[in-house]
Amino acid sequence: MHTLICGSIAYDTIMVFRDRFRNHILPDQIHILNVSFLVPDMRREFGGCAGNIAYNLRMLGGSPLIMAAVGEDYQPYAYRLERLKLSQAHVRQVKDTFTAQAFITTDLDDNQITAFHPGAMNHSHLNRVADAKDVSLGIVAPDGRDGMQNHAREFAAAGIPFIFDPGQGMPMFSGEELLEFMQMASYVALNDYEARMLQDKTGHTLQQLASMVKAMAVTEGADGSVIYVDGAPLRIPSVKPTAVLDPTGCGDAYRAGLLYGIAQGLDWNTTGRLASLMGSIKIASRGGQNHQLTREEIGVRYREAFGQAIW
Repeated sequence: MHTLICGSIAYDTIMVFRDRFRNHILPDQIHILNVSFLVPDMRREFGGCAGNIAYNLRMLGGSPLIMAAVGEDYQPYAYRLERLKLSQAHVRQVKDTFTAQAFITTDLDDNQITAFHPGAMNHSHLNRVADAKDVSLGIVAPDGRDGMQNHAREFAAAGIPFIFDPGQGMPMFSGEELLEFMQMASYVALNDYEARMLQDKTGHTLQQLASMVKAMAVTEGADGSVIYVDGAPLRIPSVKPTAVLDPTGCGDAYRAGLLYGIAQGLDWNTTGRLASLMGSIKIASRGGQNHQLTREEIGVRYREAFGQAIW
């Protein structure tokens, strides 16, 4: 059986400004801002939540299916997915659009200026959950607004359990709409900032929200994470990374660990620790999909971190 990953596929263009933005932006001239930054360092990464989650889930030995919308510039990503042996059966190419793209400029203080073009992602609602066969689990990750709503409703109508992962898509929805997602989902995954935003938008406490689903995972960066199961908090420790290079995609790696654990019927303590380990592995490399470990190597890292075998 497969895990259906509904979300974005995107290109991330990262540029490094070898100075500090504050040296070039005059606070009293913000109303007529016109600045240009020389960026001698630039790289293009394969990203998007669906792409990142599927990449990590395949690394764990899972069976992900990506459901996403892409543009006419998709070919380099298509070639990558082919090499990774990730199915493209439910990746829809939309004519006269670009694949979603983020343009990120970072300065020496790690401040970032980001421009995001959703492109074909806005057409994600053209994909249908029912078109994917032999699916036993899913996730609704950040994507086009209509696509996220439709896919959640389609998972619920089909009786397929899924994780609701609002991420950076949360501001698109009202409190009532977010509560509708919660009522349809089996699981929810958030970072600590998103958890506070969800409480503010819905008017519900974290405990009330957690009681609506089987489990709610809230990540807290270096402090680890908390998984609320049947309303009770389960503290998951962080795993010390070999290096701290780039947090981009760490949340997606964590979610892949959750999906693998749920699909395999692992207990929540083991599932959470595996998710924590995947985030730690990812942060030690730049980009969302450049870390490369075998399943056996992940097992060794798990045993080193927690003193017991996972497989």
